[in-house]
Amino acid sequence: MTIWHPTDDGHADLSSHDSFTAGAPHNTFARLRREDPLAWCDFPGAKGFWSVTRHADILALNREVEMLSSAHGIRLEDQTEEEVIARRTFQETDPPEHSRTRLLVAKAFSKPMVALFEEQIRALCREILDRALAQPEFCAVKQIARQLPMRMLGRILGTPDEDLDWLVARGDALIANTDAEFTTHVLDKADTEAYRLMPFRSPAGAELYDYAQRLMADKRARGDTSGVLHLITQPDMAGNVISDTEFRNFFCLLVAAGNDTTRYSIAAALHAFAHQDGLLAQLQGVPTAAPLWDTAADEFIRWASPAMYFRRTAMRDFELHGKTVRRGDKVAFWFVSGNRDETAFDQPMRVNLQRSPNRHLAFGQGGPHVCLGMWLARLEVRVLLQEFAARVRRVEPAGAHEFLRSNFVGGIKRLPLRFTLQ
Repeated sequence: MTIWHPTDDGHADLSSHDSFTAGAPHNTFARLRREDPLAWCDFPGAKGFWSVTRHADILALNREVEMLSSAHGIRLEDQTEEEVIARRTFQETDPPEHSRTRLLVAKAFSKPMVALFEEQIRALCREILDRALAQPEFCAVKQIARQLPMRMLGRILGTPDEDLDWLVARGDALIANTDAEFTTHVLDKADTEAYRLMPFRSPAGAELYDYAQRLMADKRARGDTSGVLHLITQPDMAGNVISDTEFRNFFCLLVAAGNDTTRYSIAAALHAFAHQDGLLAQLQGVPTAAPLWDTAADEFIRWASPAMYFRRTAMRDFELHGKTVRRGDKVAFWFVSGNRDETAFDQPMRVNLQRSPNRHLAFGQGGPHVCLGMWLARLEVRVLLQEFAARVRRVEPAGAHEFLRSNFVGGIKRLPLRFTLQ
């Protein structure tokens, strides 16, 4: 049973955000994995790109950081050198520069440090679910999936709770800048030239930068040295300090990326509970220490695959599957396709809560750019699932769900559900 049903005919235009409005075009990805695993894709109005769709190829190429660079942009849109430099986060850098920046904040996102948040996350989950489930029917993205990562973002950044809705809305305007529901400056439909040096080519980047400056000024005035923002402003081992532009872009990245993996993984889980009979029942009554919670969380993250691709740029010619990729070519690693690869996963179009091992690519595994927040995302999803299964006996659709208009971020943006409590 396939849980969502893309309507593509196997030949969807992967450069078009409209091809993803019914979910990822899995028929197209399946055909490409079978017939053309290194496929050239035209991109109207921009330079075309290569699509890598097989799990094994993505895993192998993601390690080739000298051959395939992140420093020229991670999205498919063309950028000038000036735009790349102005907009880059540490995602758009290669080792050793990437490694130096990552070391500054890695401890704050390490598995042992993240584990210290568990009780705080559990308390948030209980509060969120108690409030939401007081009503039998509601949009589960708005009332549940969006709430947990938003509230945790405030803890990590050290921001007041009253600012969180505004911050997350600005983050959505950045990372979902191809969907008119989230921004007035839709990337492929509006003139965004005035914001070409802002993160994600969005005016929200300027608003977030101003907010970050005020936040840091307030923290310094209070002598507050807690949190990840303080860590990122400290000198590295060579005494270098990040520039104002780098800090702005790092802050924007945290606000945007700090929400999407968890939000859309939770939304995918709730959608799956409503459409795959018996799925929620498998989690009910299971002790919180049971391994099933960890495998279930990872499986829903694989299933959601919120970061659908990252782009690389070829730094030299190379051969793959009988084709030649030329220096300067754009190469897209389609993680969302690798996570449905039949050669890597048994029955990949089904949710298997006991899937182990689960070598999914949702966190960009295989290279130095593996997601900084992966342990936090796993913990948030696991604890939310535990608290949800303890309260809810049945989930049913209460209307049509809707996906983001984006080929970059995959997720359900609207999910009306009906809940029956235990």
